[in-house]
Amino acid sequence: PDPAGLKPIKVETARQMQAAVEAALPADIFISAAAVADWRVDGQSSHKVKKTGDGPPSLALIENPDILAAVATRTLNRPQLVVGFAAETEKVVEYGQAKLARKRCDMIVANDVSPESGVMGGLDNSVHLITPDAVETLPKQSKADVARAIIQKCSVMLEEKRS
Repeated sequence: PDPAGLKPIKVETARQMQAAVEAALPADIFISAAAVADWRVDGQSSHKVKKTGDGPPSLALIENPDILAAVATRTLNRPQLVVGFAAETEKVVEYGQAKLARKRCDMIVANDVSPESGVMGGLDNSVHLITPDAVETLPKQSKADVARAIIQKCSVMLEEKRS
């Protein structure tokens, strides 16, 4: 069930999510925790694609919108704090720092999601909170505690921006 006190907005596509995000702005903090597919099929058939005996049909892909970068680079109604996530399988901090710069975020929460880490489907996680000035590595802890630590860091960063 949906958490009490929240107003969920249900979407099925990256373009619907982008529209919902745009409609929700302005906001003080934007935390982009959803993993949107990088690509989608170009075009949609209006009918069932039948087998022809010639093998599978060709699929052309086009890039989905980059919601995180679009929010972070706004000149109007940009949240004071933009936070993204980087799920990596190698060079976690290095790739997280590159994503921070490329997307122009205020913070990236980077973690190792390789099979050896046990994060996917597991109860615990260890993340790196990457900002332009520092990398803070949190110890392995419950995912709920990681979430609380992220929110605490956001609170501190927002207070610093306001003062």
